[in-house]
Amino acid sequence: MQTVPKLIDPFARAITYLRVSVTDRCDFRCVYCMSENMTFLPKKELLTLEELDRICTLFISQGIEKIRITGGEPLVRRGIMEFFKSQSRHLASGALKELTLTTNGSQLRKYATELASIGVKRINVSLDTLDTQKFADITRWGRLAQVLDGIDAALEAGLRVKINTVALKGFNEDELDHLVTWCASRDMDLTFIEVMPMGDIGNEDRIDQYWPLSDLRKRLSETYTLIDTDENTGGPARYVRLEETNQKIGFITPLTHNFCESCNRVRLTCTGELYQCLGQEDQIDLRSVLRANPNDDAPIIQALHGAIAKKPKGHDFDYSRNELGGQMSRHMSHTGG
Repeated sequence: MQTVPKLIDPFARAITYLRVSVTDRCDFRCVYCMSENMTFLPKKELLTLEELDRICTLFISQGIEKIRITGGEPLVRRGIMEFFKSQSRHLASGALKELTLTTNGSQLRKYATELASIGVKRINVSLDTLDTQKFADITRWGRLAQVLDGIDAALEAGLRVKINTVALKGFNEDELDHLVTWCASRDMDLTFIEVMPMGDIGNEDRIDQYWPLSDLRKRLSETYTLIDTDENTGGPARYVRLEETNQKIGFITPLTHNFCESCNRVRLTCTGELYQCLGQEDQIDLRSVLRANPNDDAPIIQALHGAIAKKPKGHDFDYSRNELGGQMSRHMSHTGG
């Protein structure tokens, strides 16, 4: 029986998708995401795993059907598998349709089998290059071999893997065909993402990094036959299928093709801030409400509805005229990808 949506924003969009950042920490320092010398949050500011479980459970009670766990790197948080196990009860009951995560892949060899055993069906792995040196350069601290081994572990465990690749001008343009054929050879889907203006990352210039996916798609069409699809996985990507490989390719284009009109998601940070829009600074502090009401869910549910009532129509990201419009002050690792 289909449930009636309970969280409806001012533009009649049902909010059914929650992205949860469980930590701001990561074992990489990707140049478009973090500065190399990050100052991480004190532990007391983070929601505990028990608090995360409680708030996610309340969201599910209000009609959230899909939860994606993000970071930072979610699998580096101590005890994170206990949180996954706890949330899996909602998969068993049918209240939650999907529990998944986005990861850099570094910890998948350790956790892939356990993730699959508790009901995670598919994951996204962030991977921007298949070149060992370029991978070391862009992640600063990462090792490509470890990530590729983690992806193998996920596939061995039966997880469906989708690769997320940030399109970076002058960095991975020359790897377009390689990335596509590599994913096709492993029956993995691939989504390209435009670089977004989030947080101070030191000397990196996002205007110089910006590679519009309209150009990327045009280049793909020179080699492959692109068939548009109306497939929707609950996120912002638009998909095509490559006729030659029968492979699904996604495009997340917040800048060249705004996807806000169909937005069904909100983001909870590791510190309990609920952002109604990735590209706006407005947020609701749920941590204080949560901690002020340890035994009463009603004020928290009221706060959830109050937050959704303030969800904006769209974001302000803009790279037009070589100026960085709508830049967010917070790091992506804080809000979650």
